[in-house]
Amino acid sequence: MNNFNTPLVSVVIPTYNRAGVIERTIDDVLQQTYSPVEIVVVDDGSTDDTQARLAKYGKRIRVVSQENGGSSAARNRGIQEANGEIIAFQDSDDLWHPTKIERQVVLLRKLGSNIPCCICNAIFRFKEGPDSLTFDISVLRTSHEQGLWLNPAEVLATRFLFFNQAAAIRREALLQVGGYNPTLRYLEDWELALKLALLGQPWAFIQEPLAYWHQGSNDSLTSESERGSVLLATACAIQALEAGLRLATGKSHARVRKNLRRGLRLQRGELRALRISKMTSRGAAIVGRLLLRIERYRRAVDRRLPSFPKMQTQSVQ
Repeated sequence: MNNFNTPLVSVVIPTYNRAGVIERTIDDVLQQTYSPVEIVVVDDGSTDDTQARLAKYGKRIRVVSQENGGSSAARNRGIQEANGEIIAFQDSDDLWHPTKIERQVVLLRKLGSNIPCCICNAIFRFKEGPDSLTFDISVLRTSHEQGLWLNPAEVLATRFLFFNQAAAIRREALLQVGGYNPTLRYLEDWELALKLALLGQPWAFIQEPLAYWHQGSNDSLTSESERGSVLLATACAIQALEAGLRLATGKSHARVRKNLRRGLRLQRGELRALRISKMTSRGAAIVGRLLLRIERYRRAVDRRLPSFPKMQTQSVQ
């Protein structure tokens, strides 16, 4: 796909000490069927041989180096450096279907410039256990293959959606919402998605999985969470929902505010239970684990209530 009126897409790849996988990711982006694409790799202070591996690509990529500031700071730097009308984010150990960018750009162009982003389904590939689809994990169900997602803010107020590697976002919208929150260690993409949804416009969506997330090594987010960072992740979820609540003003966001408060109640209950379960007292730890089971049961029940927001969509061929 390459003609005079195709918008430039900037692919931002933040990386930190991932020399062993960064070439695979860049090669994967270079195989995209869409053109024009610029690749902006933000090296977030790597101390391995990342720079030497990036140098092999010459002018096919643009490398920006900075002191280590975390993935959100690196992505924000990529937004600043990008020249594209549309920006897509890829992590340094994940992959895309070759048509991912092309299909998202075609749909965004068809739906008009007021649509801030296009989200696609993705496949989670774990070291152990079966693959999972991210739309299934987030309870996003639609009979349409692609089209308009009419109520993203209402839905995202109640659950996390895998976003970074699955989205193509208009640069103007990213600048409007201020990019990523660098103070969040986890779930910064959920907060960004909430901010974009609260702009009040529908999103484009593609139900087919076009992105592939791979569970990484011991320094990955998932591994850290499994080793005890669930408490911090829950605290970040509360921070993300509170940020959404501050932005959800006006009559048009009344239902969104209601669902944000609903999500906050569940997250705060889980955080209390987690803190009690981490206490050194054996009795407190037992009580905490019991409370945690109760809170997770409450969350499961909440998802089955008629008031739990469902994905509302409109087909676009």
